[in-house]
Formats: sequence, structure tokens, C-alpha cells
Amino acid sequence: MSTEKIVLGDNQFGKAENHLVRVTKDGDLHTIEDLTVVSQLHGDFASAYYDGNNEHVVPTDTQKNTVFAFAKDGVGSPEEFLLRLGQHYVDDFEWVTGGRWGARQVSWDRIPVAGAGHDHSFYRGGSGGETRTAIVKIDGDAKYVISGLQELSVLKTTQSGFEGFPVDKYTTLPETTDRILATSVTARWLFNTTDVDFNASYDSVKQILLETFTNHYSRALQETQYLMGKAVLEAHPEIDEIKFSMPNLHHFALDLSPYGLENDNEVFWAAHSPYGLIEGTLRRESLGDTDKIWKGVPAFV
Repeated sequence: MSTEKIVLGDNQFGKAENHLVRVTKDGDLHTIEDLTVVSQLHGDFASAYYDGNNEHVVPTDTQKNTVFAFAKDGVGSPEEFLLRLGQHYVDDFEWVTGGRWGARQVSWDRIPVAGAGHDHSFYRGGSGGETRTAIVKIDGDAKYVISGLQELSVLKTTQSGFEGFPVDKYTTLPETTDRILATSVTARWLFNTTDVDFNASYDSVKQILLETFTNHYSRALQETQYLMGKAVLEAHPEIDEIKFSMPNLHHFALDLSPYGLENDNEVFWAAHSPYGLIEGTLRRESLGDTDKIWKGVPAFV
């Protein structure tokens, strides 16, 4: 048997899937903020692992309660809420050196009644059906904010092709200059400052992603992904890096000739799996190593 000493490596603990709904009431007019929050702490917790000593272990139940108590003062942007939540632990517990706090936010739109949005009745909204995401990491005095979105569904019915690829004995895919391009965008972007109007920034980034998806002929989803990221970084100097994970949701034109019918890219079989998966990172050329910041963030390239 090995006699080499076993030591504790990286560790964190906290409470996940804290589903918070904050209703703000302005008379009869109500608004909803719907977030699912995770709180995880870094610090001097070695004695809990080695000796079962819990004197530094902030209970995960306490972390849950803190999420909901902080919501009493309002949420605002998920990024601002997480920064406030994280700073509380660093300030109030001397052995806590930092941590990771994350949120997924879904939107609720007012149910239209007689041409106007109802004061207090809602349906799950979002123009692309997306979920907004945010992650805050604190490491001593350093604070890092990563915003994002997932499941932003986009599709265009033309102005996309795929040709010029290598062909071997296993290749059956025909070249095309006119196809449906569809994907579900997951993107996360890293800020170089916390002095940001995060709600306005999110709206702008989302609009840039949508506009760029549609404003060019796409020769490959890789090219479209690059152009989307490039447009975000050019428009937002406060963002240094953006990462994408985008499935190529294939739509195949069906052969209708057995039925005596022509198909001029009108009828498609939408294949759910398998699918191509295109992932990439766009970053400023002068940016240094950011792997430590991204560590622990839900993984993609």
C-alpha cells in the first residue's frame, strides 16, 4: 500500500438550486424576477475535511436563507445581486476568501388582455425562449463577472450554405448553397470591470447576437459564430472574452419525388439528434490567461 500523504485539493461548498421569485408591487402593478441561484464558498475549510471540525463551515442552509433574505432588498440585475451576495460572505466571515455565485434567470411577460398587459398575470416569455445566466467569482480583492444566455433559439430559412469540405469514402453529405441554418445559442462573456449597467449590457449583447446571425450569408456555423462574437467585442469594450456552444440543428430537405412532387427547399425533416456541435472562444488578442477565472464555470471551450 502507498504511504504517501493524502492532502486536500481545491474545494468549495454551498447550496444549489435556490429558486427565488421576487414580486415587486407598485400598487396594482406587479413585476416578477425569477432566478435560480447557487452559492459556493472558498476559504479555510481544511479542518472540516481533515478533522470533522465545523467551526468554519457556514451551513448550506444558512446560505439558502441568505439568498432569500437578500431578495427582500430587491434583485436588480442578477449580476448585481450576486456581487452583493458574495461580498457579504467575504466581509462577514474572516475565513471566507471568496467563492462562486451563479444564477439562471427566466423572464415572464404580461398576459395581454383587451390589448394591454395584465397588471399581475404573466406567461413565460423571452423573444428567443432563452434563459439569462450570470456568474460572480470573488478571489480575495478580485471580482470577476461572467454574463450569458442559453437556449436562445434562432433559425434562418436561407442565406446559408456548406460546401468545399473534404470528402472521403464515408462522406455522404451533399454540398449546398441554400439551406436552413438553425441553432440554440449558449454564450457566456467575461467583463473586465464591475462598473456596468448589466441589464442594458445584456439587452445589447443579445440584440447584437440576433442581428449578426441574420445579416450575412453563412458559409458555415463556425463563421457565423466568429462574426457574432467579433461584433459583441467590437461594440462592448468592457467585455474581454466570449465563449459559445452552438449545436447545428440540421434540417434536411425531403425527397418528395416518389409522390410526384417537387421540393424547392420547402419541406424539411428537422433532425433532433445527432447534431453538429460548434464551440469556440473569441477574445481580445492582448488578453492574458483567463483559465483560472473560467474554472468551475459550466464547461464548454
